[in-house]
Amino acid sequence: RYFHICMLSISVSTCKQTRLIPANFLDQTQQKGLTMAVFGLVFSKLAMLMIAPDPLPFIKDTPANIKEYVKIIAIFYYPVLYYPLLVCGTLQHSAGYVFGTLLSFTHCGVLVWQKFDCPKTPEIYKYYALLASLPQLACLAYLSFGLWDVILMADCIKKYELLNLKSIHLWQFVKNTFEILLLKADKPSLVERILEVPKSYIYLPEKVFQFPLKLAVSSFVTCVAIYHTALLLVVLVVPTLHIVHAGIDENIAFLLLGFGIVLSDDRMEVVRIVTFYTWLLEVCYLCAMTLSCLVSVVMLMKSMVLHRTNLKGLYKGEVYKKYNSQKTISPSRSGVFCWMGLTGYQAAIVCLGMAIQTLVFFICFLFLVFLIIIPIFYGRNMIIFEIAGKSWPAWMTVIVVTVLQHVTAQFFFIKKDGSTTDLKNRESLFLLTYLLFVVNIVVGLIAAIWKMVITALFNIIHFGRIDISLLHRTAESYDPAYRYYTQFLKVEVSQSHPVLKAFCGLLLDVMVEVGRVGQKVRDPEEGRETLSYKHSCHNKHLNNRRIRARWQLLYTLVNNPSLLGSRKHFQTLQTSESVRNGTPNRSSKKAGEEVEEVEEAGTAEAEPVQSSESASSQDKIE
Repeated sequence: RYFHICMLSISVSTCKQTRLIPANFLDQTQQKGLTMAVFGLVFSKLAMLMIAPDPLPFIKDTPANIKEYVKIIAIFYYPVLYYPLLVCGTLQHSAGYVFGTLLSFTHCGVLVWQKFDCPKTPEIYKYYALLASLPQLACLAYLSFGLWDVILMADCIKKYELLNLKSIHLWQFVKNTFEILLLKADKPSLVERILEVPKSYIYLPEKVFQFPLKLAVSSFVTCVAIYHTALLLVVLVVPTLHIVHAGIDENIAFLLLGFGIVLSDDRMEVVRIVTFYTWLLEVCYLCAMTLSCLVSVVMLMKSMVLHRTNLKGLYKGEVYKKYNSQKTISPSRSGVFCWMGLTGYQAAIVCLGMAIQTLVFFICFLFLVFLIIIPIFYGRNMIIFEIAGKSWPAWMTVIVVTVLQHVTAQFFFIKKDGSTTDLKNRESLFLLTYLLFVVNIVVGLIAAIWKMVITALFNIIHFGRIDISLLHRTAESYDPAYRYYTQFLKVEVSQSHPVLKAFCGLLLDVMVEVGRVGQKVRDPEEGRETLSYKHSCHNKHLNNRRIRARWQLLYTLVNNPSLLGSRKHFQTLQTSESVRNGTPNRSSKKAGEEVEEVEEAGTAEAEPVQSSESASSQDKIE
């Protein structure tokens, strides 16, 4: 209690200090690992509040009538408690890093001491608190050593943050973007298309692409949510099954006899059968929970692959492909609201999705084990096989009719004439359609049931994903999770466009070099050297490279939808019909005149810069 009171005082004082100097811990220039660790730490702590006997650590034996109110206070208490850890990683000062390291070591040491002192707790499972605290320990350990590494490399990290607009990854991404725009993609072979399917579910990092910080935090919090949900699903069911398993005795035979179930005349044989079935229940449940975890992890990797594809597409101006309408990529009220709540929204959906998946998979495993595998193994209670044996004529008729329609459609009712196809034997086609009308009703019923099963399984498996909608394309706006995601992308792309950042980096380079040259001119000798260097750079080859680099930037920026609202000539001359997906319509007469004027101005103003360093910076974009 004393420890939490002291930590709360430090956190409140830190909040008061940073109220005047806001901490940009979610800015793109910050280190992802430290922010992800703090968010994971907070989520791990809040995930234990649902069943915690005392939500606040300094209030013991919380009364039942105020327990829910204390939980609401705890929801805000823990983010405030760990706020200094988040701020210390963004201060860009050695004292802040040292203070954050001490706080992290203190939190981690106290938590380890508490778990060693009290490994068992009177909750739903005696080791639940210990197992649930493992993500907290991992996050605190990473914060401790991560901030210590920041102290050792403070100068390098500070230079990296100051030169973020000039990073190698950013320039390489812009270069690859231009190469993709200019190169024509070849048609993939059959083997490549087959290998593309498993590759689309495996996320492999790319050196030239960096995830936005908010998406990285959401992905890490989702992983922590998968762990806590799986742990909770296990400790809620498996210990209960163990208690039931231990309580089975000879009296179970009389209990089953009361329901008219006679497994065997020997009561010990009945005990062994019931014990075996109870063990099968536990195995089926654990298999279902494990399958749910694997599905959630695979869906998370698939989402990360699609996140990268969506971001790259929006960076290139492919707005219509994602939004199915003409939209301007710019912040809005709903966009900022969705940007703030995306991480929590995704974690909640994954938790609920895992619970639903576990229940459905558990039912499927029960059906498979108790109605198919065990009857085959023991040769009795073969209800499914008896039903299938009695109805085999109907199934055979359905199969024969389906095969007959496929064969006749392929060989008797389609004629090929060169590269075109047409129908033939129309009279036989009409007659066969009439004769098979009733049988096709049964086939349609089977197809309807199969459609329902496939749709349910698809929606259950993809329930935890927010990057795709479970509704039709025309009804995507009614899916709140998908709407959160699309609105989040609008804000993220408008604020962290790599080409725009590269353009700003070039401008900063030019401003810095012009300032340096201005200072050098004060010395007559250095001024003459600078003038001679400027004249030496007036060669045709260098001018061509510089003009081409500038026009590549101009082409990309013109097609950037997030800048559409800031173009004065587009606001005055272009109508909504002449702009599609943020791209100007080249057929428009006024737009064409504007482009020609910009071309003439760009050619006339394509002058060399003042030094070799700025020239090399602009050559990077090529």
